Amino acid sequence: MIRFTRSLKHVASTVRYPSLKRPQYNTSFIRQYPKPLFLTHVPYRAFHYSSIQQITKPFLLADIGEGITECEIIQWFVEPGSVVAEFDKICEVQSDKASVEISSRFAGKVLKLHYDVNDIAKVGEPLVDIEATEDEDTEEGDVKHASQPEVVNSKQEEEEETPMSERSDMFESRAGSILATPAVRRLAKEKGIDLTNLKGSGKDGRILKEDILDKTEKVVTQATAGSISHQQGATISPLTMIQKAMFKSMTKSLDIPQLGYGDEIEMDAVRTYRASLNKHIASHPTLYAFPKVTYMPIFVKCLSMALAHYPIMNAQLIHDGDVQTARLAYRPEHHIGIAMDTKDGLIVPNIKNVQVKSIFEIANEIHRLTELASKSAIGTEDLRGGTITISNIGTIGGTYANPVIVSSELAIVALGRIQRVPRFDENDRVVAKEVMPISWSADHRVIDGATIARFGNYWKRLIENPALLASELR
Repeated sequence: MIRFTRSLKHVASTVRYPSLKRPQYNTSFIRQYPKPLFLTHVPYRAFHYSSIQQITKPFLLADIGEGITECEIIQWFVEPGSVVAEFDKICEVQSDKASVEISSRFAGKVLKLHYDVNDIAKVGEPLVDIEATEDEDTEEGDVKHASQPEVVNSKQEEEEETPMSERSDMFESRAGSILATPAVRRLAKEKGIDLTNLKGSGKDGRILKEDILDKTEKVVTQATAGSISHQQGATISPLTMIQKAMFKSMTKSLDIPQLGYGDEIEMDAVRTYRASLNKHIASHPTLYAFPKVTYMPIFVKCLSMALAHYPIMNAQLIHDGDVQTARLAYRPEHHIGIAMDTKDGLIVPNIKNVQVKSIFEIANEIHRLTELASKSAIGTEDLRGGTITISNIGTIGGTYANPVIVSSELAIVALGRIQRVPRFDENDRVVAKEVMPISWSADHRVIDGATIARFGNYWKRLIENPALLASELR
């Protein structure tokens, strides 16, 4: 638009008219300004204003790591109508590995809780809706455009993304009695669902992905109900989060050929060594958070020393099923896991960097993890990154076991119950000995029998001769 102005800001883009004739309309305002006028193109400047809007923000359950896809709601710290600030606690969730408190990322008013206590929440799905305050800077010239959302031609995109080989199937579906996209038809084929007998819930009877999944769930439920129908009074209950974790990890372990190896460790010398440690603790009670040392810290430290001589036992096998691309990752840190029996089930936290810790420091870590486990409060960091595991099944009972390796490790050892048994000494006399049976499992794809035997013997030698522990210090 062309307008008159006295401003010198646009001199570079103007044309000067020194002899500009006055127009015939009212020119009194020009007489007030005797300086030359310039003719320029001045763009409209939109009117600017700020507005405060109340918007509803869905608070999503974020990924908490370790491949966790769902969590159980343990308790809510808020309810509809509660006002929260950033970082206020929203709820506590129990994954298949640990319990975690979820904090708010928004400040505002809670409008809706999407789950009840004990419901299963999916990662990436809304936990709560929060009415939050948001400042928006808007220009009047942009208001019209902002109020008009961009319209995407989904039909055109679908045609562009759909290969020509699959479009014929889609067109045949539209022309016939079955309306379904190629992706839905592939899913139905994978699940063994006959589309001709399925009523779609979409527009004009279109079959959606949800219809296939609902049908699959019904088929599984009917099959399960039929298989137990003869068992009168049977109670069906879903798996707990920890049971789901065991289900998934042990199912993966079925692909690992597991090599078993058993042995016995004489405990007389280490029993004396442990007694001397506890005598030291008793004389300095203010230095330690625990009243006494169990055998476990000694076993853990000896295992770390053995790993230093046999680093392959601390490695991880990385592969995608192809032997040509398989490789070993040698891990310098010794994150030794300890299987714990809790009220919620089996969990395996690990002690980080055992290679640089003393026996007392290891004992302190075990004490800390035991306290957290009793409260079901072990975090994901304590459960992540284990490199080898010790399972002390002997505290409950039994001698030998068949421990199962998890896919991220190459070995696990189970400790049996310590027994007092007769043994021959060096003079062939029968003497009483305290003996602990042990059971190894190793990944036989990369660990052979000789390796696990030598590694196990080195660990055994350190336990049976605690004086050698000092010789390993650097």
